[in-house]
Amino acid sequence: MSRASSHALKPPPVTAPSEPAGATPFPELAVAIEGKRKRGRGAQSNASGRFEAEARVAFDDGWQSLDDLPPFKTTVSLDTSRKVITRNDSPDIGFDRSINPYRGCEHGCVYCFARPTHAFLGLSPGLDFETKLQIKPDAPELLEKELAASGYEPRMIAIGTNTDPYQPIEREHKIMRGILEVLERAGHPVGIVTKSALVTRDIDILARMAKRNLAKVAISVTTLDPKLARTMEPRASTPSKRLEALKQLSEAGIPATVMVAPVIPALNDSEIERILDAAAHAGVKEASYVLLRLPLEVRDLFREWLMANYPDRYRHVFTLIRDMRGGRDYDSQWGTRMKGTGPMAWMIGRRFEIACERLGLNKRRLKLTTDHFVKPKRSGQQLSLF
Repeated sequence: MSRASSHALKPPPVTAPSEPAGATPFPELAVAIEGKRKRGRGAQSNASGRFEAEARVAFDDGWQSLDDLPPFKTTVSLDTSRKVITRNDSPDIGFDRSINPYRGCEHGCVYCFARPTHAFLGLSPGLDFETKLQIKPDAPELLEKELAASGYEPRMIAIGTNTDPYQPIEREHKIMRGILEVLERAGHPVGIVTKSALVTRDIDILARMAKRNLAKVAISVTTLDPKLARTMEPRASTPSKRLEALKQLSEAGIPATVMVAPVIPALNDSEIERILDAAAHAGVKEASYVLLRLPLEVRDLFREWLMANYPDRYRHVFTLIRDMRGGRDYDSQWGTRMKGTGPMAWMIGRRFEIACERLGLNKRRLKLTTDHFVKPKRSGQQLSLF
């Protein structure tokens, strides 16, 4: 069923058409998982994480034993972290703190830059990332405790910057709703990023917060093509559902942003103007975009997916990616990692700007307020008389 090598510190590399002649053809790579087992998932493989001392590879021993393996099913375990607010000092993003109610994401977006974080759990950034999920059921209580700390200074909390807070298991666990209830009581600003129409479930809370300039929501619309979306983001809401969610948010008075993200050259970059046009008609006033990012294991996972679904575009897509990343598959430099460099990246940025100007988007950027913040009362704390 499997082989292990204590000397294998990295998962087997992906072989693509641009690799040296004579290499093993991509479809036969042992890291690939048989189609029926990964049906409805984004990644094509489940190679070991980069920190593992052993790399396990499935192979057929002649007894067709791989046929007996069950499909990948979503499993949920507890994350026992004692803090819920994560801090960062990245100079090219607009927030310094965030919350991730879940680890892993069932949406299964093949390009997700958060996939490599699963390696820290001893799991694969591939199929494990979208099937072996961890939840933080006590996140609302932990958040209330952190907001009540004596030295806490309020600034906007971003949610959905790593994994989606409205992924399918949120319907059952409702952790995100609990977090919003805490933030509303404390008068604390929040910015949400999601690909799910489930966000509309919480319009009641978000609308009340928006009236006090405490909430805004960004929805990522990668493509308007439902077939491409289902292949690339298998368990995320359909493009039409996301546009409808933007409309409902806007009509409820909740500031809504459309994110054309990620922009993938020769795959969805031709849709930039149409996505912005559809979002503007839904009532959106702000827009942004992010160029495809391929850090660490995401590069090979995206290669596998591209070869399995769009093999005729493989060379063209990666040629353009490298043109925008200084000749590399990815460049993590601050300030350029989101937009890229070079003529192609400049053209994408200019097209985006012209379309936004034509549609009246980004006339002003909303900044949330911290004026309403009131520290939650800690357990056992005496109430003030005044």
